[in-house]
Amino acid sequence: MGYRTVAGPAETELIIKKSRFIGQVSPVANEEEAVAFVAEIKKKHREATHNCHAWIIDPLNQRSNDDGEPSGTAGRPMLEVLRREELERVAVVVTRYFGGILLGAGGLVRAYSQSCKAALDAAGIGRQMPWQKLIAQLDYSLFARLENQLAERGLKVLDTAFAEAVTVTLGLPEGLVAEIADWLVNFSGGQVVLTPGEKYSCFVRGN
Repeated sequence: MGYRTVAGPAETELIIKKSRFIGQVSPVANEEEAVAFVAEIKKKHREATHNCHAWIIDPLNQRSNDDGEPSGTAGRPMLEVLRREELERVAVVVTRYFGGILLGAGGLVRAYSQSCKAALDAAGIGRQMPWQKLIAQLDYSLFARLENQLAERGLKVLDTAFAEAVTVTLGLPEGLVAEIADWLVNFSGGQVVLTPGEKYSCFVRGN
């Protein structure tokens, strides 16, 4: 359920035999965002020797480019790193400033793979999951006890509003909404008023 991706943009740098390898990664929603990210990095590092990239949007949309490095030594190894991590909707650019020492085909494959993996590790990998808001309205007399129970269960409270009644907005994995709704009804003796809220995507680190 959901898909594995990175938490956010990140950048790392490795020095390998005097060459600078700058790994840059970003989550992307579609191919247009991936193309824009690559173009942005190429503009930023227009003086670099190479700006090699790879992206995976979904299983049917995967691209890589060696940007002048020997065929198969840069973009493809980066793409393989993304595949091994089972990632989607992510783009990576590894920028190289040549340091004067040739690395050979095997050395290039290792350097670009390591740079890609370092950027992914810095970004943090997890899973974008389908979540939904659940809005609970209840009397003040129940609120303190509910607050303690929510904390014990580790449930995410997105908002709490105080008016004639207390309105608590929870953020829940879609698969838990019905279960938590039943629990709230039982907890309140049927006094809680529940309203399903909007669906959204939530990043869960480490899955």
